[in-house]
Amino acid sequence: MRDVTPARRSLLAGLAAVAAAALGARQGDAQAPAPRFQPSRHPQDDWLDRLPGRHRTFIDCATVNGAGEGILYANNLYVANRNAYKLSESDLAIVVCLRHFATVFAFNDAIWAKYGKALSGLVQFVDPKTKQPPGANLLNSADYGMSLPSFGNTIASVVTRGTHFAVCDMATQFITGQVAAATKADAQALYKEFASNLIPNSHMVAAGVVAVNRAQEYGYTLLTAL
Repeated sequence: MRDVTPARRSLLAGLAAVAAAALGARQGDAQAPAPRFQPSRHPQDDWLDRLPGRHRTFIDCATVNGAGEGILYANNLYVANRNAYKLSESDLAIVVCLRHFATVFAFNDAIWAKYGKALSGLVQFVDPKTKQPPGANLLNSADYGMSLPSFGNTIASVVTRGTHFAVCDMATQFITGQVAAATKADAQALYKEFASNLIPNSHMVAAGVVAVNRAQEYGYTLLTAL
């Protein structure tokens, strides 16, 4: 009963080897790391990768107050990195995203001079000095100091240092539609006029929320301005 024929011994050895191989394969599969996620790249987002800088920050602004704070935060990033790290402005890649109601500040003085009343009514924002609808983009004026959340910092002052702006196209279309209704203008013509009068260093993006996603995929740290 103890004797096992050579053929049977060979069969048992073969089955054992197959079982061991199968077990090893299952263990190997369980231990193999999952493929590392790599986001897709799209030509529309290439500008995010072209900005110079060793540190990348994306400031998300969705409100009237947040737009002013975004300008302030950009200034603070330059100042703190210079004072504490001895970094130059070119070491920082800073993007301020103007989306939702913050988008009204993505347009220059020509737009505000012409459509300030409609924009003011849309976002409930008035000149803190006159209490009237602004006739210019007040975030580009240094005359308001602490009465605006930008604390006297301006669009021009952060642009000079290298800041870029992501401007929400969806919000721009909504805003121009509302302004068109208020002024009895053609919405498409108004959209083209607004899009042709952006503040400096602006990049129209499909939507601000999409830009928030893409910027993080390109290595930008997200900072929210409320």
